[in-house]
Amino acid sequence: MNKKGLSILMRTKMRPNNDPSKISSFSPSLSNGINQMMTDPPRNQRSTDDSCSNFSASGNHYERTLDVVKDSMGLAISLNKTESLDVVLDDFSQGYFSLSNENRKKLVIVLAKEYDLNRIQVRELLKQYLGLELRSGNEGELSNVDDENMFSAFYRIERNLRQALKPTYNVLFERLNNYTGGLKFLSLLRADILSFLGEENIASLRALDSCLKEKLSTWLSPAVLELHQITWDDSASLLEKIVTYEAVHPISNLLDLKRRLGVGRRCFGYFHPAIPGEPLIFIEVALLKNVAQTIQEVLLDVPPIPEHEAACALFYSISSTQPGLAGINLGKFLIKRMITLVKRDMPQISTFATLSPIPGFMQWLLSKLASQSVIAKVDNMEPPTGGSGSTFQDNLLEPDEERMLLNSAPETYAGKSGMEVMLNLLTSKNYEWTGSAELLSALNPPLMRLCAR
Repeated sequence: MNKKGLSILMRTKMRPNNDPSKISSFSPSLSNGINQMMTDPPRNQRSTDDSCSNFSASGNHYERTLDVVKDSMGLAISLNKTESLDVVLDDFSQGYFSLSNENRKKLVIVLAKEYDLNRIQVRELLKQYLGLELRSGNEGELSNVDDENMFSAFYRIERNLRQALKPTYNVLFERLNNYTGGLKFLSLLRADILSFLGEENIASLRALDSCLKEKLSTWLSPAVLELHQITWDDSASLLEKIVTYEAVHPISNLLDLKRRLGVGRRCFGYFHPAIPGEPLIFIEVALLKNVAQTIQEVLLDVPPIPEHEAACALFYSISSTQPGLAGINLGKFLIKRMITLVKRDMPQISTFATLSPIPGFMQWLLSKLASQSVIAKVDNMEPPTGGSGSTFQDNLLEPDEERMLLNSAPETYAGKSGMEVMLNLLTSKNYEWTGSAELLSALNPPLMRLCAR
């Protein structure tokens, strides 16, 4: 095994957990700032929080009290001296990650409620705005001076309203975004906010999350993201992250990783300059002659085809690495950029497809088929009193689909209806029927239509 493979293997084995929100590397300046502040005597007992220990490169990190971190947060928002701002943001960032999860939640709720917008000021401005008269009538009767004065009053209040409608915590978000390591901090902060909302759906927390999500969507626009093809030649630390963050089809070993980055395969990731060496999202692509029918065709250890023979680019895995970026649709932009690149480099490829799991489809379909079979049996036992059948009947098959299934089903899977035949096929322990071209042709149209439904 070469040095790179050994490095990836050892680093991955030594990782304490696979929680992406706790796998982070902050900027050197941030770590230096933390280390410098570690010379101060501890204010409280040593923290046992995982995120806290990962945040500091040295691991010499002590828990602070909630009140101390709250004061630090207030200073980070109110401070006007820009030369001291980085030190204050360092102090707040360090303090936040030193808190226990419960104290983080309390601090975030303080941020959401006490640093919200000033609604008294908003109401006063609205009263002023509604008190202005918008003149109507003959425009020729208005002098230029009257016209200018009237609209100046509107513009002034509208400008003040826009400012008043910005929550105070907006200042903290913007300052952190301009601070080295701050974008990563904001991503981890939002992951915490989403976790807290899962525990308790608080209106002020929803507003805080909405504001931060909007900010992150702007700061992480495709225009500022860097697209990079990830190969086996990249650093061991980057390849380690690919192994750790792969969320769809886990990478089983180093040979599997090398295969996914080798001939007939592509892996692309979006990176942000403020979070170097760590993809925000990455996608894996297989170059094939035809669209694969199963994921095993992509993942099995078989020799890849020569790339010049490929006619299809199959996207088989896409993984987001930052829980705090949930709901920010980077995947759509990544796929579009990926298609553009493949078309440019390999013009013979004309088919682009995905091979993605559809969770819940089979469970829904089998449940639906079973319930309809029971309803059909009851209807056959009890003659209808006025209608043509039970109001709960829902024939999942079109007439042509029904006929094809009844005609193509062998005795083993026969049924009184097409739905019963389909249920027998999909619940059987014997999968020999999958080798029947006639049965597959009969099943394909209804399964595709029902999947879309």
